[in-house]
Amino acid sequence: MQSQDKIAGKIVVASQHYPPDTSTTATIMADIACRLSEQHEVVVLSGWPGALPAAQSGPGKPRVIAIRNRMAGKAALVRRGAAELLFAARTFVALIRQLKAGDVVLTVTAPFMLPYAVAWAAKLKGARSALILHDLFPDVLVMAGLLKQGSIVTRTMRAANDRMFRALNAVVTIGRDAEGPLLSYAGMTRNKIRFIPNWATLTPGARPLSPDNPFRKDIPARFVVGLSGNLGFTHDPEIVFEAAQLLRDENDIHFLLSGWGIGFERLKQLQAEKNLPNVSFVARVADAELEAFLASANFWIIPYRKDVAGVSVPSRFYNLLAVGRPVLLVSEPEAEAALTVVENGLGWVVTPGRADQLADAIRAAARSDAAAIATRAVKAAARYDRAVAMEAYAGLIDELLCNPDLSERP
Repeated sequence: MQSQDKIAGKIVVASQHYPPDTSTTATIMADIACRLSEQHEVVVLSGWPGALPAAQSGPGKPRVIAIRNRMAGKAALVRRGAAELLFAARTFVALIRQLKAGDVVLTVTAPFMLPYAVAWAAKLKGARSALILHDLFPDVLVMAGLLKQGSIVTRTMRAANDRMFRALNAVVTIGRDAEGPLLSYAGMTRNKIRFIPNWATLTPGARPLSPDNPFRKDIPARFVVGLSGNLGFTHDPEIVFEAAQLLRDENDIHFLLSGWGIGFERLKQLQAEKNLPNVSFVARVADAELEAFLASANFWIIPYRKDVAGVSVPSRFYNLLAVGRPVLLVSEPEAEAALTVVENGLGWVVTPGRADQLADAIRAAARSDAAAIATRAVKAAARYDRAVAMEAYAGLIDELLCNPDLSERP
Protein backbone atom coordinates (compact mmCIF):
# COMPACT_ATOMS: atom_id res chain seq x y z
CA MET A 1 0.00 0.00 0.00
CA GLN A 2 1.27 3.45 -0.89
CA SER A 3 2.09 5.80 1.92
CA GLN A 4 -0.19 8.83 2.22
CA ASP A 5 2.61 10.91 3.72
CA LYS A 6 4.70 13.12 1.46
CA ILE A 7 8.35 12.17 1.32
CA ALA A 8 10.78 15.07 1.72
CA GLY A 9 12.35 16.41 -1.46
CA LYS A 10 10.89 18.35 -4.35
CA ILE A 11 10.58 16.90 -7.86
CA VAL A 12 10.65 19.16 -10.91
CA VAL A 13 9.39 17.77 -14.21
CA ALA A 14 10.57 19.76 -17.25
CA SER A 15 8.71 19.00 -20.48
CA GLN A 16 7.78 20.99 -23.54
CA HIS A 17 4.82 18.64 -24.03
CA TYR A 18 2.28 18.44 -21.20
CA PRO A 19 -1.54 18.58 -21.01
CA PRO A 20 -3.66 20.09 -22.40
CA ASP A 21 -1.41 18.84 -25.22
CA THR A 22 -2.68 15.36 -26.16
CA SER A 23 0.56 13.96 -27.62
CA THR A 24 2.01 10.69 -26.37
CA THR A 25 4.90 12.50 -24.67
CA ALA A 26 2.48 14.83 -22.87
CA THR A 27 0.41 11.89 -21.63
CA ILE A 28 3.48 10.00 -20.41
CA MET A 29 4.93 12.98 -18.55
CA ALA A 30 1.58 13.81 -16.95
CA ASP A 31 1.12 10.23 -15.77
CA ILE A 32 4.57 10.23 -14.20
CA ALA A 33 4.15 13.66 -12.58
CA CYS A 34 0.77 12.74 -11.08
CA ARG A 35 2.13 9.46 -9.69
CA LEU A 36 5.13 11.19 -8.13
CA SER A 37 2.86 13.84 -6.56
CA GLU A 38 1.37 11.11 -4.36
CA GLN A 39 4.59 11.13 -2.30
CA HIS A 40 6.41 14.32 -3.22
CA GLU A 41 5.92 17.96 -3.94
CA VAL A 42 5.98 18.09 -7.76
CA VAL A 43 6.45 21.18 -9.92
CA VAL A 44 6.00 20.89 -13.70
CA LEU A 45 7.69 23.33 -16.09
CA SER A 46 5.46 23.03 -19.15
CA GLY A 47 5.82 24.46 -22.62
CA TRP A 48 2.15 23.97 -23.46
CA PRO A 49 -0.34 26.71 -22.50
CA GLY A 50 -3.99 26.20 -21.54
CA ALA A 51 -6.13 24.76 -18.78
CA LEU A 52 -5.31 21.33 -17.39
CA PRO A 53 -7.86 18.50 -17.45
CA ALA A 54 -9.74 18.22 -14.15
CA ALA A 55 -8.09 14.87 -13.34
CA GLN A 56 -4.64 16.50 -13.39
CA SER A 57 -5.30 19.62 -11.34
CA GLY A 58 -6.29 20.50 -7.79
CA PRO A 59 -5.06 19.41 -4.35
CA GLY A 60 -2.48 16.63 -4.35
CA LYS A 61 -1.62 17.17 -8.01
CA PRO A 62 1.50 18.74 -9.55
CA ARG A 63 1.81 22.51 -9.63
CA VAL A 64 2.28 23.56 -13.26
CA ILE A 65 4.31 26.59 -14.33
CA ALA A 66 3.94 27.57 -17.98
CA ILE A 67 7.16 28.41 -19.83
CA ARG A 68 6.63 30.77 -22.75
CA ASN A 69 7.06 28.71 -25.90
CA ARG A 70 6.46 29.01 -29.63
CA MET A 71 5.94 25.76 -31.52
CA ALA A 72 7.21 25.69 -35.11
CA GLY A 73 6.28 23.08 -37.70
CA LYS A 74 8.58 20.09 -38.05
CA ALA A 75 9.41 21.01 -41.63
CA ALA A 76 10.53 24.53 -40.63
CA LEU A 77 13.88 23.36 -39.30
CA VAL A 78 15.57 26.72 -38.72
CA ARG A 79 12.55 28.30 -36.98
CA ARG A 80 11.96 25.14 -35.01
CA GLY A 81 15.58 25.00 -33.85
CA ALA A 82 15.51 28.63 -32.77
CA ALA A 83 12.23 28.16 -30.88
CA GLU A 84 13.51 25.05 -29.12
CA LEU A 85 16.76 26.74 -28.14
CA LEU A 86 14.78 29.65 -26.67
CA PHE A 87 12.50 27.25 -24.78
CA ALA A 88 15.51 25.39 -23.35
CA ALA A 89 17.04 28.71 -22.25
CA ARG A 90 13.84 29.83 -20.54
CA THR A 91 13.53 26.44 -18.83
CA PHE A 92 17.12 26.74 -17.59
CA VAL A 93 16.29 30.10 -15.97
CA ALA A 94 13.13 28.64 -14.39
CA LEU A 95 15.11 25.66 -13.05
CA ILE A 96 17.69 27.93 -11.45
CA ARG A 97 14.82 29.64 -9.64
CA GLN A 98 13.00 26.44 -8.63
CA LEU A 99 15.72 23.93 -7.74
CA LYS A 100 17.38 23.52 -4.37
CA ALA A 101 20.14 21.18 -3.28
CA GLY A 102 18.82 17.63 -2.98
CA ASP A 103 15.85 18.12 -5.35
CA VAL A 104 15.38 15.87 -8.39
CA VAL A 105 14.58 17.12 -11.89
CA LEU A 106 13.17 14.78 -14.54
CA THR A 107 13.05 15.58 -18.25
CA VAL A 108 12.69 14.00 -21.68
CA THR A 109 14.40 14.32 -25.06
CA ALA A 110 11.79 16.61 -26.62
CA PRO A 111 13.13 19.05 -27.66
CA PHE A 112 16.63 17.63 -27.89
CA MET A 113 18.29 20.74 -26.39
CA LEU A 114 16.24 20.56 -23.19
CA PRO A 115 18.31 17.81 -21.47
CA TYR A 116 21.45 19.94 -21.69
CA ALA A 117 19.69 22.79 -19.87
CA VAL A 118 18.33 20.40 -17.23
CA ALA A 119 21.64 18.64 -16.57
CA TRP A 120 23.57 21.87 -16.11
CA ALA A 121 20.93 23.63 -14.02
CA ALA A 122 20.80 20.64 -11.69
CA LYS A 123 24.59 20.55 -11.47
CA LEU A 124 24.76 24.25 -10.59
CA LYS A 125 22.07 23.96 -7.89
CA GLY A 126 23.29 20.71 -6.31
CA ALA A 127 20.17 18.84 -7.46
CA ARG A 128 19.92 15.38 -9.07
CA SER A 129 18.83 14.93 -12.68
CA ALA A 130 17.25 12.12 -14.70
CA LEU A 131 16.53 11.91 -18.44
CA ILE A 132 13.88 9.77 -20.15
CA LEU A 133 15.52 8.83 -23.45
CA HIS A 134 12.84 8.67 -26.14
CA ASP A 135 15.22 9.56 -28.98
CA LEU A 136 19.01 9.64 -29.02
CA PHE A 137 20.52 12.74 -30.64
CA PRO A 138 22.44 13.36 -32.88
CA ASP A 139 21.93 9.74 -33.93
CA VAL A 140 18.30 10.41 -34.93
CA LEU A 141 19.37 13.31 -37.15
CA VAL A 142 22.13 11.23 -38.76
CA MET A 143 19.67 8.38 -39.34
CA ALA A 144 17.22 10.80 -40.99
CA GLY A 145 19.94 12.16 -43.28
CA LEU A 146 19.79 15.65 -41.78
CA LEU A 147 23.36 15.42 -40.45
CA LYS A 148 26.45 13.64 -41.73
CA GLN A 149 28.13 11.15 -39.43
CA GLY A 150 31.46 12.99 -39.34
CA SER A 151 30.24 16.58 -39.65
CA ILE A 152 31.37 19.27 -37.25
CA VAL A 153 27.80 19.64 -35.94
CA THR A 154 27.55 15.91 -35.21
CA ARG A 155 30.95 15.87 -33.50
CA THR A 156 30.03 18.94 -31.45
CA MET A 157 26.77 17.35 -30.30
CA ARG A 158 28.54 14.13 -29.34
CA ALA A 159 31.09 16.11 -27.31
CA ALA A 160 28.23 17.94 -25.58
CA ASN A 161 26.59 14.56 -24.89
CA ASP A 162 29.74 13.31 -23.17
CA ARG A 163 29.49 16.19 -20.71
CA MET A 164 25.72 15.92 -20.35
CA PHE A 165 25.73 12.18 -19.61
CA ARG A 166 28.49 12.72 -17.09
CA ALA A 167 26.36 15.37 -15.35
CA LEU A 168 23.14 13.34 -15.37
CA ASN A 169 22.48 11.05 -12.41
CA ALA A 170 20.19 8.64 -14.27
CA VAL A 171 19.00 7.83 -17.79
CA VAL A 172 15.77 5.92 -18.37
CA THR A 173 15.72 3.88 -21.58
CA ILE A 174 12.45 2.67 -23.10
CA GLY A 175 14.23 0.09 -25.26
CA ARG A 176 16.86 -2.53 -24.48
CA ASP A 177 18.69 -1.58 -27.67
CA ALA A 178 19.56 1.88 -26.31
CA GLU A 179 22.15 0.69 -23.78
CA GLY A 180 24.90 0.00 -26.33
CA PRO A 181 24.78 3.42 -28.04
CA LEU A 182 24.55 5.13 -24.65
CA LEU A 183 27.65 3.40 -23.32
CA SER A 184 29.63 4.64 -26.33
CA TYR A 185 29.69 8.04 -24.59
CA ALA A 186 32.59 8.60 -22.21
CA GLY A 187 30.36 10.30 -19.66
CA MET A 188 27.91 7.39 -19.46
CA THR A 189 28.14 4.43 -17.07
CA ARG A 190 25.96 1.33 -16.80
CA ASN A 191 24.94 2.05 -13.21
CA LYS A 192 23.03 5.16 -14.36
CA ILE A 193 20.79 3.26 -16.80
CA ARG A 194 17.28 2.07 -15.90
CA PHE A 195 15.08 0.25 -18.43
CA ILE A 196 11.41 1.28 -18.05
CA PRO A 197 9.40 0.57 -21.22
CA ASN A 198 6.37 2.63 -22.20
CA TRP A 199 2.88 1.20 -21.89
CA ALA A 200 -0.39 0.79 -23.76
CA THR A 201 -2.95 3.55 -23.11
CA LEU A 202 -5.77 1.26 -24.29
CA THR A 203 -6.97 -1.67 -22.16
CA PRO A 204 -5.53 -4.92 -23.60
CA GLY A 205 -8.19 -7.05 -25.23
CA ALA A 206 -8.70 -8.37 -28.77
CA ARG A 207 -11.15 -6.13 -30.64
CA PRO A 208 -13.21 -7.97 -33.27
CA LEU A 209 -13.07 -7.01 -36.94
CA SER A 210 -16.47 -5.53 -37.73
CA PRO A 211 -17.88 -4.61 -41.16
CA ASP A 212 -19.77 -1.81 -39.36
CA ASN A 213 -16.57 -0.13 -38.18
CA PRO A 214 -16.88 3.46 -39.47
CA PHE A 215 -13.31 3.46 -40.75
CA ARG A 216 -13.69 0.14 -42.58
CA LYS A 217 -17.26 -0.03 -43.89
CA ASP A 218 -16.52 1.69 -47.21
CA ILE A 219 -13.54 -0.56 -48.02
CA PRO A 220 -14.53 -3.64 -50.06
CA ALA A 221 -11.21 -5.47 -49.55
CA ARG A 222 -11.06 -8.38 -47.12
CA PHE A 223 -7.65 -7.48 -45.67
CA VAL A 224 -6.92 -3.92 -44.52
CA VAL A 225 -3.34 -2.76 -43.87
CA GLY A 226 -3.16 0.22 -41.50
CA LEU A 227 -0.61 2.99 -40.96
CA SER A 228 -1.22 5.48 -38.15
CA GLY A 229 0.39 8.28 -36.15
CA ASN A 230 3.22 10.72 -36.65
CA LEU A 231 5.63 10.03 -39.50
CA GLY A 232 8.71 12.11 -38.81
CA PHE A 233 12.28 12.20 -40.07
CA THR A 234 13.05 8.69 -38.76
CA HIS A 235 10.24 7.05 -40.75
CA ASP A 236 10.17 5.89 -44.36
CA PRO A 237 6.79 6.62 -45.99
CA GLU A 238 7.95 5.67 -49.46
CA ILE A 239 8.45 1.99 -48.66
CA VAL A 240 4.76 1.76 -47.71
CA PHE A 241 3.66 3.41 -50.95
CA GLU A 242 6.01 1.24 -53.02
CA ALA A 243 4.54 -1.88 -51.38
CA ALA A 244 1.04 -0.61 -52.19
CA GLN A 245 2.12 -0.23 -55.83
CA LEU A 246 3.40 -3.81 -55.88
CA LEU A 247 0.05 -5.00 -54.46
CA ARG A 248 -2.25 -2.75 -56.51
CA ASP A 249 -3.70 -5.67 -58.51
CA GLU A 250 -4.48 -7.79 -55.44
CA ASN A 251 -8.05 -6.71 -54.83
CA ASP A 252 -8.41 -8.30 -51.42
CA ILE A 253 -5.67 -6.04 -49.87
CA HIS A 254 -6.22 -2.33 -49.13
CA PHE A 255 -4.09 0.33 -47.39
CA LEU A 256 -5.76 2.64 -44.82
CA LEU A 257 -3.55 5.61 -43.85
CA SER A 258 -4.07 8.26 -41.17
CA GLY A 259 -1.57 10.50 -39.43
CA TRP A 260 0.50 13.64 -39.60
CA GLY A 261 4.06 14.85 -40.07
CA ILE A 262 6.29 15.24 -43.10
CA GLY A 263 5.98 11.53 -43.91
CA PHE A 264 2.23 11.76 -44.40
CA GLU A 265 2.63 14.85 -46.55
CA ARG A 266 4.95 12.77 -48.74
CA LEU A 267 2.41 9.93 -48.90
CA LYS A 268 -0.31 12.33 -50.00
CA GLN A 269 1.98 13.75 -52.66
CA LEU A 270 2.75 10.25 -53.99
CA GLN A 271 -0.94 9.32 -54.04
CA ALA A 272 -1.80 12.54 -55.89
CA GLU A 273 0.71 11.50 -58.59
CA LYS A 274 -0.24 7.80 -58.85
CA ASN A 275 -3.87 7.63 -57.60
CA LEU A 276 -3.58 3.99 -56.47
CA PRO A 277 -7.01 2.33 -56.14
CA ASN A 278 -5.89 0.33 -53.08
CA VAL A 279 -4.95 3.36 -50.92
CA SER A 280 -7.29 5.46 -48.75
CA PHE A 281 -6.54 8.38 -46.43
CA VAL A 282 -8.41 9.29 -43.25
CA ALA A 283 -8.08 12.66 -41.51
CA ARG A 284 -6.13 12.68 -38.25
CA VAL A 285 -8.12 10.56 -35.81
CA ALA A 286 -9.23 12.12 -32.51
CA ASP A 287 -8.26 10.38 -29.25
CA ALA A 288 -11.89 9.38 -28.66
CA GLU A 289 -11.90 7.46 -31.96
CA LEU A 290 -8.45 5.88 -31.66
CA GLU A 291 -9.67 2.51 -30.41
CA ALA A 292 -12.17 2.15 -33.26
CA PHE A 293 -9.57 3.19 -35.81
CA LEU A 294 -6.94 0.73 -34.55
CA ALA A 295 -9.59 -2.02 -34.60
CA SER A 296 -10.50 -1.24 -38.22
CA ALA A 297 -7.38 -2.77 -39.80
CA ASN A 298 -6.32 -6.42 -39.87
CA PHE A 299 -2.66 -5.51 -39.63
CA TRP A 300 -0.47 -2.49 -38.88
CA ILE A 301 2.83 -1.23 -40.30
CA ILE A 302 5.51 0.82 -38.50
CA PRO A 303 8.02 1.87 -41.19
CA TYR A 304 11.45 3.03 -39.99
CA ARG A 305 14.50 4.01 -41.98
CA LYS A 306 17.71 2.04 -41.52
CA ASP A 307 19.80 2.35 -38.34
CA VAL A 308 16.82 2.74 -35.99
CA ALA A 309 18.23 0.33 -33.37
CA GLY A 310 19.08 2.16 -30.16
CA VAL A 311 17.80 5.46 -31.52
CA SER A 312 13.99 5.42 -31.27
CA VAL A 313 11.12 3.25 -30.00
CA PRO A 314 7.61 3.62 -31.51
CA SER A 315 5.18 4.50 -28.69
CA ARG A 316 2.19 3.55 -30.89
CA PHE A 317 3.45 -0.05 -30.87
CA TYR A 318 1.91 -0.92 -27.50
CA ASN A 319 -1.62 0.19 -28.42
CA LEU A 320 -1.48 -1.91 -31.59
CA LEU A 321 -0.73 -4.92 -29.42
CA ALA A 322 -3.46 -3.92 -26.96
CA VAL A 323 -6.20 -4.18 -29.60
CA GLY A 324 -4.86 -7.57 -30.68
CA ARG A 325 -3.42 -6.79 -34.10
CA PRO A 326 -0.31 -8.21 -35.80
CA VAL A 327 2.49 -5.71 -36.41
CA LEU A 328 4.91 -5.45 -39.30
CA LEU A 329 7.99 -3.50 -38.31
CA VAL A 330 10.41 -2.09 -40.88
CA SER A 331 13.69 -1.94 -38.92
CA GLU A 332 16.83 -3.77 -37.95
CA PRO A 333 16.14 -7.00 -35.99
CA GLU A 334 18.01 -5.77 -32.88
CA ALA A 335 15.68 -2.77 -32.37
CA GLU A 336 13.47 -2.96 -29.24
CA ALA A 337 10.13 -3.27 -31.04
CA ALA A 338 11.58 -5.83 -33.47
CA LEU A 339 12.90 -7.90 -30.57
CA THR A 340 9.44 -7.85 -28.96
CA VAL A 341 7.75 -8.89 -32.23
CA VAL A 342 10.10 -11.83 -32.80
CA GLU A 343 10.28 -13.00 -29.17
CA ASN A 344 6.49 -13.13 -28.86
CA GLY A 345 5.41 -14.10 -32.37
CA LEU A 346 3.52 -10.86 -32.96
CA GLY A 347 4.10 -10.32 -36.67
CA TRP A 348 6.95 -9.68 -39.07
CA VAL A 349 10.19 -7.69 -39.26
CA VAL A 350 11.30 -6.40 -42.66
CA THR A 351 14.65 -5.00 -43.78
CA PRO A 352 14.54 -1.19 -44.21
CA GLY A 353 14.36 -0.10 -47.84
CA ARG A 354 13.03 -3.45 -49.14
CA ALA A 355 9.54 -2.75 -50.47
CA ASP A 356 9.48 -6.22 -52.07
CA GLN A 357 9.96 -7.84 -48.65
CA LEU A 358 7.23 -5.61 -47.21
CA ALA A 359 4.80 -6.66 -49.95
CA ASP A 360 5.65 -10.35 -49.38
CA ALA A 361 5.12 -9.97 -45.61
CA ILE A 362 1.71 -8.36 -46.21
CA ARG A 363 0.74 -11.30 -48.40
CA ALA A 364 1.88 -13.67 -45.65
CA ALA A 365 -0.10 -11.70 -43.07
CA ALA A 366 -3.24 -11.98 -45.19
CA ARG A 367 -2.87 -15.80 -45.03
CA SER A 368 -1.88 -15.98 -41.35
CA ASP A 369 -3.78 -17.23 -38.29
CA ALA A 370 -4.93 -13.82 -37.03
CA ALA A 371 -6.68 -15.22 -33.95
CA ALA A 372 -3.50 -16.85 -32.62
CA ILE A 373 -1.46 -13.68 -33.15
CA ALA A 374 -4.20 -11.58 -31.51
CA THR A 375 -4.04 -13.71 -28.39
CA ARG A 376 -0.26 -13.36 -28.18
CA ALA A 377 -0.44 -9.60 -28.87
CA VAL A 378 -2.92 -8.95 -26.06
CA LYS A 379 -0.86 -11.06 -23.68
CA ALA A 380 2.28 -9.10 -24.57
CA ALA A 381 0.47 -5.74 -24.19
CA ALA A 382 -0.66 -6.70 -20.69
CA ARG A 383 3.00 -6.90 -19.64
CA TYR A 384 3.52 -3.27 -20.65
CA ASP A 385 1.39 -2.00 -17.80
CA ARG A 386 1.09 1.63 -16.72
CA ALA A 387 1.00 0.78 -13.01
CA VAL A 388 4.23 -1.22 -13.25
CA ALA A 389 5.97 1.62 -15.08
CA MET A 390 4.73 4.18 -12.54
CA GLU A 391 6.15 2.17 -9.65
CA ALA A 392 9.47 1.92 -11.48
CA TYR A 393 9.62 5.71 -11.91
CA ALA A 394 8.67 6.24 -8.27
CA GLY A 395 11.40 3.82 -7.23
CA LEU A 396 13.99 5.61 -9.34
CA ILE A 397 13.10 9.01 -7.84
CA ASP A 398 13.35 7.61 -4.32
CA GLU A 399 16.75 6.14 -5.22
CA LEU A 400 17.97 9.52 -6.43
CA LEU A 401 16.68 11.32 -3.35
CA CYS A 402 18.58 8.92 -1.12
CA ASN A 403 21.68 8.40 -3.22
CA PRO A 404 22.66 10.39 -6.33
CA ASP A 405 25.21 7.70 -7.32
CA LEU A 406 22.97 4.82 -8.32
CA SER A 407 24.26 1.44 -7.26
CA GLU A 408 25.56 -1.01 -9.82
CA ARG A 409 23.04 -3.57 -11.01
CA PRO A 410 23.93 -7.24 -10.58
